Order: sequence, then structure tokens, then C-alpha cells
Amino acid sequence: MDTMRDRFAPVVSRLLDEDPRVAVVLAEIGRDGFAEAARRHPDRVINVGIREQLLVGAAAGLALTGLRPVVHTFASFLVERPFEQVKLDLGHQNAGAVLVSAAASYDWPAGGFTHMAPGDIALLDTLDGWTVHVPGHPDEAETLLRHAVAAGDEKVYVRLSAQANRQGREVDGEHVVTVREGRAGVVLAVGPMLDAVLAATEGLDVTVLYATTVRPFDAAGLRRATEAAGTDVVLVEPYLAGTSTAAVSEALADVPHRVLGLGVARRELRRYGTIEEHVAAHGLDAHSLRERIGAFVGADAVAVV
Repeated sequence: MDTMRDRFAPVVSRLLDEDPRVAVVLAEIGRDGFAEAARRHPDRVINVGIREQLLVGAAAGLALTGLRPVVHTFASFLVERPFEQVKLDLGHQNAGAVLVSAAASYDWPAGGFTHMAPGDIALLDTLDGWTVHVPGHPDEAETLLRHAVAAGDEKVYVRLSAQANRQGREVDGEHVVTVREGRAGVVLAVGPMLDAVLAATEGLDVTVLYATTVRPFDAAGLRRATEAAGTDVVLVEPYLAGTSTAAVSEALADVPHRVLGLGVARRELRRYGTIEEHVAAHGLDAHSLRERIGAFVGADAVAVV
């Protein structure tokens, strides 16, 4: 199966052909995927070199001229390194762009911590007005990329990952999807975490929701799920643990509730290993999730009979 990033350049190259507003801004990373598109559209495929602050600043300038820039590099270089430009050049100027990242939280462990960004969405949460998509499958990535580019002049972040679920689902860029219904709690799986969550909750009487768009947060969808399943909510996110707990609490502010936020721990792993070793170390494998979710919702009480 191809990866989310494998889909990125072909999809956006087609959008360059279809829409004269679309532009692509790169900082070396990903340039080979746009070589043919650059020959067709040399004025709208721009490589600024290894200059991530300029990457975002140039995108903002293009947006202010009426173009729809799609900006791409690794997450740590796209959100963290040029954060001042994201905050000011895009946010303060209200300039829209589509930021598309790769490498996610630990997709390239050999690259070290400089190439990891588990805190990217938490950092964007300090800013106003961002839409954030976290696809869990290449098909969903293609759908959400098209949503993002077509979203007028909005500021959108699309977080691509080498991790993926076995099958894609119908996503609309707004709402959570109900995958399984139960009566003893809600488990909200984000993007690539769905397969592990489904394995971890097999035989547990819980509702499983699937989110590929986390900002704006689908508060109404969560509330509907809690009407039948109760207000014990477990979040399983492929980035910094607890990133969306405030959004859940806000959605359920008028009712008693409990929230458990699972995800990438703050503790840095200095022995980089493999993706699978990082998953296990952060307790995001199915076995560890089973123990943590079961302890929270009460495994003995909720086992399906």
C-alpha cells in the first residue's frame, strides 16, 4: 500500500493543473515529487531551499496576492522551527495557507529528535482559527488534502504519517465517525490510532469514535455519543498526550465527566529505535491501550457477554 505522503505530490500536482490559484512552496524536502509539476508551472512551484522561516513567509506573501499556497516539509521544520512566521505572517495577517507535514511524531526515528514533532498540534492550539486534519489512511489523506485546498482562504494543517490503518473510511473534514457503539464509555481514536484502539477495545462495551479532523473539534458528535455511552471519555491521539482533553472538557462542560488523554509522552526517548518501539514505549500498542482503557472504564464491568 502506498503511504499518505506518496499520495501528496500526485494529488497536489493535479490541483495545480486544475486550479490557477494553487501554488506549492517547498524547502528542499519533497522537491523530487514536484519535478514534473514544476516544469508545467514554474511560477507556482517554488523551492526556497533550507530556509523554513522563509518557507512560511513566502507562502504568506503568495496568499496575500490571492493564491492558495500549499506548504510542505517535515512537521518539526514546518510548525516548530518557523513558529513565529506561522503566528505572525499567516495568523496576524490573516493569510490562508495549507501546511502539509510529514514525519509526524516519530516516523523517522533514525533522524533523531530534530525530526520528531509530537507537540505540533498542541503548539498550533495556541493560535486562533486553524483547521487541523489528521488522516489515518492514504485515501483519507487524499480526501482531506482536497478539502484543505478548497477551503477558501482558511488556515489548514494536514498532518501526514507513515503510520496508517488497514482501511480508509468515509470522512468529510468535519465530523467524527461512529465505528462501534457501546454503553460504558467513549473511546475517541484519532487518525492512525484507530486499528490499535479497535483491537484494544474488542469485547469491551464502549463506543469507538474516529476523528480525522480534530480542529475544530466535533463537540456535537462527542455529545451525541455520550448520551448513550456515558461521559467517561478516553482520547487516543498519535501526538502529545492530552492535546485534546481541553476540547473534550469544553464539549461536556455542563455534565459530570472524566477524561483520559493517551498519546505520546512528554518524556523524550533518546534511543531512537524503530516506529514500533516508539509505539510500545509510549503505550500506544493494542496491549498497552487495552490495559489503560480497561482500567479507566472498568474492564470487568463492561465486558460484553
